[in-house]
Amino acid sequence: MLAAWGRVTHRFRWPVLLLSLVPLLPAAWLLRREAALEVTVRPPDVEAVRAVTLMDRELPGQPPSIGFILGHPRWRATDPEFRAAVERTLAPLRADPRVARIRSPWDSTPPDPRRISRDGHRVHVLVELRGRAPAFASMTFGGLPPALYEAIRNQVRSDALDVVAVGVAAMNYDFSRVAREDLRRSELVVLPLVLVLLLLVFGSAVAAALPLLVGMLAVALGLAGTVILGSFVSVSAYANNVVSMVGLGVAIDYSLFVVSRFREELTHGTPAEALARTLATTGKAVVFSGITVGIGLAGLVLLRTDTISSMGGAGMIVVVAAVVYALTFLPALLAILGPRVNALALPFVHPERTVGPETFWYRVAHVVMARPWPIVIPVVLVLVVVGLPLRHIRLGSDDASTLPETTEARRGIELLRREFPDADTNPIVVVLHYREGSPLRPERVSQLYDFSRWLKSQPGVVRVDSIVDLAPGISRAQYQQMAAIPAAFRPPGLDVAFGRLVGEHVTILVAQARFPATSDEARALVRTIRRAQPPLDAEVLLTGPTAFDLDFIDVVRDAAPTAIGFVVVATYVALFWLLRSVLLPLKAVVMNLLSITASYGALVWIFQEGHLAGWLGFTPAPIETPIPIIMFCILYGLSMDYEVLLLSRTYEEYLKTGDNARAVAQSLAHTGRLITGAAAIMAGVFFGFGLVNSITMIKAMGVGMGLAVIVDATIVRALLVPATMRLLGRWNWWAPPALAGRRRVRA
Repeated sequence: MLAAWGRVTHRFRWPVLLLSLVPLLPAAWLLRREAALEVTVRPPDVEAVRAVTLMDRELPGQPPSIGFILGHPRWRATDPEFRAAVERTLAPLRADPRVARIRSPWDSTPPDPRRISRDGHRVHVLVELRGRAPAFASMTFGGLPPALYEAIRNQVRSDALDVVAVGVAAMNYDFSRVAREDLRRSELVVLPLVLVLLLLVFGSAVAAALPLLVGMLAVALGLAGTVILGSFVSVSAYANNVVSMVGLGVAIDYSLFVVSRFREELTHGTPAEALARTLATTGKAVVFSGITVGIGLAGLVLLRTDTISSMGGAGMIVVVAAVVYALTFLPALLAILGPRVNALALPFVHPERTVGPETFWYRVAHVVMARPWPIVIPVVLVLVVVGLPLRHIRLGSDDASTLPETTEARRGIELLRREFPDADTNPIVVVLHYREGSPLRPERVSQLYDFSRWLKSQPGVVRVDSIVDLAPGISRAQYQQMAAIPAAFRPPGLDVAFGRLVGEHVTILVAQARFPATSDEARALVRTIRRAQPPLDAEVLLTGPTAFDLDFIDVVRDAAPTAIGFVVVATYVALFWLLRSVLLPLKAVVMNLLSITASYGALVWIFQEGHLAGWLGFTPAPIETPIPIIMFCILYGLSMDYEVLLLSRTYEEYLKTGDNARAVAQSLAHTGRLITGAAAIMAGVFFGFGLVNSITMIKAMGVGMGLAVIVDATIVRALLVPATMRLLGRWNWWAPPALAGRRRVRA
C-alpha cells in the first residue's frame, strides 16, 4: 500500500504538495490566538480537592488578590515619608473600579506588625479585586487572567519605593510568561543547531533543509492543535514546550530516515521506484514508529489529570502531524527534486560512502557479535549503576523556587518568607464535615476544642486558627456559649470570624506549621493528622499545599502501573505486528526500561541532589511529581523510534538471506550512522530546550530526555542490540506459525 502511495505521490506530486499545505491556513489563524494554558494541576476527586470543594460551597469565597511588597532602604514604615510614598503608589488603584479593597499595615492603630518587615523598611499590601476566588486558592497556582494582572500590576509604580509583586497571581503570571519566552528563545537556539547537524549527516544543503522544513510545519500544526485542545480541556502551560520538543525531534527523525533511504534507492533505480521503495520500507518504519510514540503519549491520558494528560494529547497531535507530513509533503518534495535532492553538496562530507564491510558500524557489529557476553554483562551493569540514584527519588509539587531567581514572583515570595512574621509558615487546613446538623452544637464545639488543642501539641505547629482559638484565656464553656449565640445577634468581630470559619455543615481549622510544604516533617504531620486524630462526630478532610502534594503523588503512583502497562503491552503488540517475532519486541521492552531507568538516575543525581546546579542554573528540589511518568511515556515511544528503524531494516535483510548475523551487520552498517545522526539531532533538540529554558520542570525534562536519547542510540543500539541478537540467533525471528503470517526468506 505504501509503495503504491509512493507511485501515486510521484505522479501527482504538485497536487499532493499543495493539498498537504492546506491545513496550514487554519493553523496560521489559530496561532494568532492566545491559547488558554494553565499552570495549575487539576487532579481527580482526591481528599484535598474535596475539602476545597466543600469550603467553596459553604464558606464565603475570598476575593481575587495581588500582593505587593513596598520598601525603601532608609525610610521605615513608621516614617510619614514612607507612608505618603505608599499612598501615592497605590492611589491609581483606589480609583480603579475593579479594585474592591486595599489592605495595608495602617488599617489599624497601631499598624499591623504582621504587614511590616522585620527590619521595618518594607510593608506588605494586599490588593483585593471584585469577584470571588476559589477557596484557599494558594493550594495551587490560582492566578488571574494575564490581561487583568498586567493592568493592575502596571498601575503600581514608584520612583521612591522598590515595588515587588507577590502571591499566587504573580507566580502564575511569571510561570506562563517565562514559559512563552523560553519557547521562543529555545527555538532560536535549536533550529540553527539542528541545521548544522543535518548538514553533517547529509552532506547536502538541499537534503538537510527538508527535515527541518517538515519539523517546522509539524510543530506549527501541533501548536494550532493545542489551541483547539485548550477550548475543550485544561491545557498545561508547558504543553507548547512539549509539542515543540517532541514535534521537532520526531518530525526531523522521520524525515531524516525517509530522505536518507530515498537517496540510497536513487542509486538503484528511477526516482518513481526509489520513492515507492522508500515508502514501502522506511515509510512503514515511520508509521510504526509514530504508532509507538503515540502509544507512549497516550499513556499520559491515563493519569486522569487534565493538565498533565493534555501534554499527552498535544504530543499525539504533533506526532500525527509529523507522520502525515513525512508521508505526504516530504515525498511530494522528493518527487519534485529527484536527484537534485543531493544538490549543494558540502566538501569533505560523503555519507554515501559509509556503507560496506570496511565501515565503522559494520566492524562494530561484527566485534560485538563475536564477543556478546563480555559486552552484554558490563553494559547492563553500567546502566543499572547509573540508575541507582532513582532509589532515593523525592517527588513534590513545583513552587516559586522552580522559577528563575530574577523573576518578580520568586523575589517576592523569598522576601515575604524572609522578612515578614508568620509568612514562612505552611498552612494545613482541616475541614470537618458534618453530614447532619450544625457544627455549632455544644457537644461538637467541645470536640472541636479538644481537637484544636491536640493539633497545637503536634511537632512544628506554631498556631491554630479556628472558632475555638479566637483569643487566649477563653474556656471550653465560654466557646460553647459564644457558638450558641444566633447569627443575627453576634458582635461584629465575632460574626466575621464565625462567617469565615463555619458553614452550614462544615467548620475549618488552620494549623500553621513551621515546616516547608514539601519537607518530610510536613508530610509526616499531615499523615499523623489523617491517621491519629481524636474521635470526632465529623468527616475529617485535609487540604493545603502539603496535603495536596501527597494526594497528587498518590494519584500518579496509583495511575502509573496502568499507564506503564498500557504503553508496554500496546508497544509490544505493534512491534510484533511489524516484525512477526515474539522475542524481539520483548527484548526492546527490556532495553527501553534499562535506558529509561538510567536517565531517571541521572535526573535525580543532577536535579534533586544538585550536581551541576550552578552550571545549569537551577535550585535543587524534589523532582516534580509528574516528570517521571511524563518522561517515561515520551521516552518509551522515542526509544522505539530507533528500535523500529534498526529492526525493520534487520528484518528486511533477514528476509533476503536468512542469515541472522549478516542481517544484523548489514542493517547496522546501513542505519548506524543514520541513527547516530538522528540521535544527535534529537538530543540537540532536547538539550537545547533544557539548557535554554529557565523553568526547572522543562529544564529537567530536556536534559533528562537528551541523556536518555544519547544512551539509547549509542550504548543500547550499538552494543546491546547486536550482542543480544547474536545470542538469540534464529530465535530472534521465531513466532507461532498461526501468528507469524507469511514470511518469505530469499536465500
